[in-house]
Amino acid sequence: MKRNAVERAPETELARGHEGAGGLAAAGASSKWLVLIAVGVSSFMTALDGSVVNTVLPIINSALGTRIDVVEWVITIYLLVVSGLLLTFGRLGDLRGHKSVYVVGFGLFVVGSALSGLAATVGALIAWRAFQAVGGAMVLSNAPAILVGSFPPAQRGRALGLQATMTYLGLSTGPALGGLLATQFSWRAVFYINVPVGLLALALSVRFVPREPPADFAERFDLTGAFTFLLGLVALLLALNQGPEWGWASAPVLASFAVAAVSLGAFLGTESKVVAPMLDLSLFRRRIFSAASASAVMNYVCLYSVLFLLPFYLIQGRGLTAEQAGLVLTAEPVVMAIAAPISGSLSDWIGSRLLSTAGMLILAGGMFWLSRLGPAVPLTRVALALAVVGLGIGAFIAPNTSALMGAAPRQRHGTAAGVLATARNVGMVLGVGLAAAVLTSYVPDADAATAGPALFAGVSAGLLVAAGVACIGSLTSAVRGSTHPPADR
Repeated sequence: MKRNAVERAPETELARGHEGAGGLAAAGASSKWLVLIAVGVSSFMTALDGSVVNTVLPIINSALGTRIDVVEWVITIYLLVVSGLLLTFGRLGDLRGHKSVYVVGFGLFVVGSALSGLAATVGALIAWRAFQAVGGAMVLSNAPAILVGSFPPAQRGRALGLQATMTYLGLSTGPALGGLLATQFSWRAVFYINVPVGLLALALSVRFVPREPPADFAERFDLTGAFTFLLGLVALLLALNQGPEWGWASAPVLASFAVAAVSLGAFLGTESKVVAPMLDLSLFRRRIFSAASASAVMNYVCLYSVLFLLPFYLIQGRGLTAEQAGLVLTAEPVVMAIAAPISGSLSDWIGSRLLSTAGMLILAGGMFWLSRLGPAVPLTRVALALAVVGLGIGAFIAPNTSALMGAAPRQRHGTAAGVLATARNVGMVLGVGLAAAVLTSYVPDADAATAGPALFAGVSAGLLVAAGVACIGSLTSAVRGSTHPPADR
């Protein structure tokens, strides 16, 4: 308990700094939970949107009479735009107030959802998804900052854990809801459903999220940094996302990597010199912040490796229907949703390092167990292994997020939230890319339906690689240190 007191003491000082600065930490005992409800509904909706659209993509492809390589841009464009703008809008929230950016973003997201549902062509749908992604980036990059500012440090882990639960509920509900809406109505209904839910979340946010004063109007927004980061990250993610399809040695992929290297290099050079950078690189000199960021990337690499590989194992390998496979896969997000708030609450008492490290080790064990499952094991055993994976991820997320956000000063909370969301998206792309690269090395003709033993070997190898990534993530989590720096000094 003495160690824990040392760990939490600077956080208490940080909370006083927030209150003194007029931040959200002074919110009353009842209003802070209303803020959590408002942000939780938004987390549920944005997670639901991603999982629902993924589910109905084949139906959209048939309805609009297009090709698979075209309709996949309905998802790809959203990922690229969101990822490229997360840091920009996180920084804008630091400068102009998180609530302002968050509420405007929610309005754009709802409008983009309605317009996506109205799209008559696949080109229009892709364009409106890009518009929707702008709003999504504004929401995702400011929601954690609003929560951290609304709750005292002693309750921060619990709040972030409950937010994670809403996210996992959205992920787990999406496939079933998407199939139901598309079957009973139309693929357009998966976008229209965002409108009433989004308006509810928007009303809650306008009513209950306090408007905090901007951190410092004297600081100017770093347009050069925003542009070079957007260009560099979009180019990098585009290359990683399309590399398996276009060919890693193809001219477009090599050109994208080149643009990414030049742009991100220019971004880092700019940020180290400007007075008010978009990304304060000094944050990464804090071991807790840099280690938590790296661990988050590796955690999401593992999560999305499972999401990519297991459907091949269950559907093509084991012959399950999509509905049956979805039921088995539900074991993971359900356990995540249960574990996240418990782990978050515990981190408020015993600190984040032990729980985050244990979560990554449990995740590594679950990935290894999945890699050992052959073509004839009972499906209950597959579900149990997925539950272990879900336990590890759920135990990791809230403590790690609490550590990362707590390591940043109040005037950089939006930037820290942008870094966290960027880590998630980069981890997603890396996880899918890594898993796809391993799988296609065993099934080079990409005909998973007739691959037989090669498919099981490829899935097993991909999961083993991801288990190794989780082990590395446990090391980066363990070396983070156990005290938060007095960030507001």
